[in-house]
This record gives sequence, C-alpha cells and structure tokens, in this order.
Amino acid sequence: MEKMIEIKNLHVQFSTYGGQVQAVRGVSFDLHKGETLAIVGESGCGKSVTSQSIMRLIPTPPGRITSGSILFKGQDLTKLSEKKMRDIRGADISMIFQDPMTALNPTLRVGEQIAENIMQHENISKEKAKEKAKEKAFEMLELVGIPNPKERLKQYPHEFSGGTRQRIVIAMALICNPEVLIADEPTTALDVTIQAQILELFKDIQQKTDVSIVLITHDLGVVAQVADRVAVMYAGKIVEIGTRRDIFYTPQHPYTKGLLRSVPRLDLYESELVPIAGSPPDLFAPPSGCSFAPRCPYVMEVCDRMYPVSTKLKESHQVHCWLQDERAQKFVTTIS
Repeated sequence: MEKMIEIKNLHVQFSTYGGQVQAVRGVSFDLHKGETLAIVGESGCGKSVTSQSIMRLIPTPPGRITSGSILFKGQDLTKLSEKKMRDIRGADISMIFQDPMTALNPTLRVGEQIAENIMQHENISKEKAKEKAKEKAFEMLELVGIPNPKERLKQYPHEFSGGTRQRIVIAMALICNPEVLIADEPTTALDVTIQAQILELFKDIQQKTDVSIVLITHDLGVVAQVADRVAVMYAGKIVEIGTRRDIFYTPQHPYTKGLLRSVPRLDLYESELVPIAGSPPDLFAPPSGCSFAPRCPYVMEVCDRMYPVSTKLKESHQVHCWLQDERAQKFVTTIS
C-alpha cells in the first residue's frame, strides 16, 4: 500500500523559562493512502504537536523540530522552505482544527472563505480564480451536506450552528482536493448527535475522495467508529500501534489497557470506571526508562533503567513494553 506520510524518529521541543520541554520524543509512524490513522492519548501527550509538525505549524520560537524526518510522498517536509510549505498547506495537506470559530473569519461571508484556498493555490488569473472558486465552493457545501448552498454561501459564520460551522471548515480543507487531511479533535466541541453526523461525514468523504486522514483525539468512542489503525501516545512517545481490532480487542501495553478500562461501558451497568493512578512524567526531564513505569501495575526493575525497543507482535501490531519483550529477563539479570 502506498505511503503518503512517513514520520521517522521525530523530536520536537519547546524553550521555556523553566527549561526545554521535550514534547515529542522519537515518534515514528506511516500513513497509507486512503486510510484513517487515529492518534490517541491523554492531554499533553504530544498528539497535537505531532500533527502540527507535519504541517510545519510549530511556532518558532519557542518550538522547533530538533531531529527526525517527515516524508510526504518521499519529500522531507522538515527541509523545505516556508514558501514551499505554503504551496503544500491547503493544496496537498490540509488541517481541520478543534474550534471552527477560531478557523473562520467573522467579518467575511462563508463563500469567500471557502474560496480563498483556490485563489491561493490555483495558477490562474484572479478573475478566473474567483469564478472557479464560486463554483467549487457550491460543490463543497453540497459534499459536506449543507442544504441550500447557494443561499448559505452568502451568510456569515455567526449565522450557522456549531455542527454546520464544522462542516464549513471541512469544506475549506477539502476544496483543493488534498491527499492528506489532518483533523485535530474535530468533534470535541459538538454534542453527541452532531458528533455522530460529522464522523459519518468523514467516512463518506473518504469513500468519495480516497483522502488519507490523521485523526487526533482523546475519545476512544470516536476512534472505534472511524479509525483503520490506532497509535497510542504517552509522554511524547508512541507506546503501541496497531489496527483498530488489535488495540480494542488485544491491547498489550498497560497504558492502552488503562485507557480502555476508563471508558464507560453501557453493556456493563454495575461496572466501575478504573482510573489510571498517578500523573504523567515531567517532560522537562523525561525518564530514561519507560515513561509509564511510575504508574504501571506490572513494573519491573528494567522498566526504570531502559526504554523498551519496539516489539512486533505481528505485521500490523507493535508495542514498546518490556512485558512483551523476550529479552526482559536477560536485562533484569544484567542490571541487577
């Protein structure tokens, strides 16, 4: 299967008065054509920083990509100039942000805002761009399921509901037919009914356009509905990655199991939620061993000393955990 995005050993840090925050620490994953990869984890684990790194939207300063590569169809985005990145953003890779009101200009009509991308990226005259943009904006509103698109294009963002505004943001992201779509918590601010509609919209759009999607979320219910593969992040690292079935039915990392136990179950009325005890590590001085070790009920001595390498359980399923590494006993003996 064709790889659209290949991230290899990505490190991102932020300079603060308190020191260097190691926000992303050696993240690696691939995104294949036409698939949805969900990146999940608790707040502060590095999900959004990873997605913004793909778009080269990390504010510099204080943030910077210190090492690693981000390959888009074989081209390393970390080595491109800002001018070349502007050509890629919106045209080849688009992003949907969490709050649609921060992505929409309250002083411009919706039609003008949807059309901006075409006017930015199409190599045609301004008059032809405006004409094409108007036609394309109409098509986009139809694609994302907004009724009466002709009238709605003339309205301002405040005249739309939250769910409809999110559909407009999706239309803006798709107008130039990007090959990769990054959705950063796209349903967080929406109620459950509208959330379900937006998720159905994502699946429908993917079937029609074959776009590859990176979905950033902390909601495992969302992941269960739309993801093909799931990457679980903790303290700036991916601790487990696999297919949706791998993660939900045969999770192997204690953190992944803890996330799943903390999700309410409607089929188990008397069951209690089991929280993950403790707190994430300080990323000013991250531990050299497994970051989850202080919170892990199965911790071994080796976990505090050395970070586990990736263990391939099968072709689609990998985990960073000493419990799954057959060499753990040897290392325990060595460091004792």
